[in-house]
Amino acid sequence: MKKSVFITLFLILILVANISFASYETVTMEVVEEPICTIEIGENSKFEKKLISKDLNNKEVTLQLQVTNEESFTQPTGEIMIVLDNSQSMTHEIGETTRYDLILESASTLINSLLDGNDNLKIGVVRFSSNLDATKEGTLEDASLVSDLSSDPEALNSAISNIEFTGLRTDLDAGLSLASQYFTSEENNKYIIVLTDGVPNLALDYEGNYYSDDVINKTNSRLQTLEASGYNIITMLTGIDEPDSTPGTTSKTFAQIIEETFGTETNPTAGKFYYVQDDEIEQTITQDIYNDLLPIGHTLTDITITDYFPQEIIDNFEFAYVSEANIGNISAEVDPETNSITWTIPELEVGQTATVQYKLKLKEDFDSNIVDKILDTNEKVDITYTNFEGEEISDTSDVTPKLRLTEPPKVLPKAGTPILIALFVVGVGIAVFSYVRFKNMER
Repeated sequence: MKKSVFITLFLILILVANISFASYETVTMEVVEEPICTIEIGENSKFEKKLISKDLNNKEVTLQLQVTNEESFTQPTGEIMIVLDNSQSMTHEIGETTRYDLILESASTLINSLLDGNDNLKIGVVRFSSNLDATKEGTLEDASLVSDLSSDPEALNSAISNIEFTGLRTDLDAGLSLASQYFTSEENNKYIIVLTDGVPNLALDYEGNYYSDDVINKTNSRLQTLEASGYNIITMLTGIDEPDSTPGTTSKTFAQIIEETFGTETNPTAGKFYYVQDDEIEQTITQDIYNDLLPIGHTLTDITITDYFPQEIIDNFEFAYVSEANIGNISAEVDPETNSITWTIPELEVGQTATVQYKLKLKEDFDSNIVDKILDTNEKVDITYTNFEGEEISDTSDVTPKLRLTEPPKVLPKAGTPILIALFVVGVGIAVFSYVRFKNMER
């Protein structure tokens, strides 16, 4: 009898051990749902949480949190007038081409880039130099319209390719004044792009002296007035080979006239000012000025993302980062009081994407009561950020990927903790009762 009691105890202990061990080895994990949690930020930006990989053999999944800032339109909108210098100096030869051809080709590239698939932008062209009739110098006839506002790049390029070189001098004041008259009254973005190879030596109603303070002041004033009226001014000046030389009609050097008229690149009279050499013309027009025309993007600030986990995930899965946050700071581990991780991003500029990845892996000592249950990998995500008007915005989502653990059918009851304890207690009780009875019978 004594031998049978101990055999019974031994078999029960083996049963308990085998059932507990087999639970982790035989359980399988599946992904039931893979929805993408999306929270819109502003008009074009968003937060996403999604499952990006799964290793079901090892009972683990990887999730990614991501914030993208795309708060910039892809194309400029509004109206542009290109104010193009067509004085004789533009025929200056540069290698196998001329300065005008180089500027013209770059301007054509700019026009094509701006209007490619863009119906929300119109471009016009005004040319300026000086009138061939000396009696008309200093009047609006120093300039003329080459093309009215249009969204047709072929028509615009054809128009500027037919510009002829006329006057010997440069009346930028007339070109700016005439160009401003061809904008519409519509409330939109309005740009004036000046492409010139010389400093102004004429102006409207000037006193008759080339390169004079009157010419400088009138041109400077025109630039400032247009900017104050809401026009965005971009000026490219090239072709000044000897900036320290002095024109015959003034005591000022070209460098002094340039600064008094246009300012400097760091402190321009109006808008943006590029003072370049001939070999910089193409890049300045096709890249720098093009980028200046793109809409200003908005930086997202003070972003806080809090990712909450259900208690069943905390108790039964190991949490570990696969990759740290590439922007901002994130909790080193899950907060035991709130079951959450918090990610803070002070600034996210236009075009930037912030990401972080973590994995959830089933623990070997998991509670088998979760078998056959649908498990949410996250409880919810809260997000706050400051919008472009300085307002704090909050949003939340409980969309989450879902998991399930399953086990193949067993002859024995499922190895849940309460069942194991009950079996063990009953077995021990039977064994002790039998042993005590056996001892009493011996007496």
